[in-house]
Amino acid sequence: MHKRNICFIFAVNRICWARVDFIRPVQAVIPGVQGRILAVLAETTAELNIRTIARLAGVSVAQASRVLPTLVDLGIVDRRETPPSAQFWLVPDNVAATAVLELTRARQTVVEELGRRAGDLNPRPTSVLLFGSFARGEADALSDLDAVVVRAARVEEENSSWRSGLEDWREGARRLTGNRVELVEVSEREIRRLLRGRRPLWSDVRRDGIVVFGESFAELGDRHRA
Repeated sequence: MHKRNICFIFAVNRICWARVDFIRPVQAVIPGVQGRILAVLAETTAELNIRTIARLAGVSVAQASRVLPTLVDLGIVDRRETPPSAQFWLVPDNVAATAVLELTRARQTVVEELGRRAGDLNPRPTSVLLFGSFARGEADALSDLDAVVVRAARVEEENSSWRSGLEDWREGARRLTGNRVELVEVSEREIRRLLRGRRPLWSDVRRDGIVVFGESFAELGDRHRA
């Protein structure tokens, strides 16, 4: 494999250890003009000319003209001549391009993986919800990952398996994203009352929350209805 391609892949794989910027995941891992251009190309399947790429990436045409030939040389980007200009697009089969595409869907990957891990807990939670800046699509590298975990009615709060499993889930979420994880744990018996309350935290959960595992908001709201 080309040496520069190896270096590029290593840079992309830094996401495994870094705090994730979910707003600009590609640019956070691949800084500078190269990252901005790759982010633009990763977000479309259309062929784009240099001027369009430069405009969307927020760089000059001269900067784009210097970077794109290198990406073409690496095989990450392909080029087609269409006089008087050329068209460029990301090569999805390229191993480094695949890593870039994975970065663009980092937020969805986190949702899916946290849901899967919640399903592996024993005992299982009734529901796991993400809220705050992550749920709003505004989480950067300095943001916390905020989660509500609803404990099943049959599970005591101090159940050792529950406590250790929940801590493992929290640590797994931290390692997955690199971001600090803040958990709010409530019981099935409490959740309907809290979701109907006016406290700002629960207003945020109702408005922005994403259910990653278990019962939906409607199902949680119906619990223990009189």
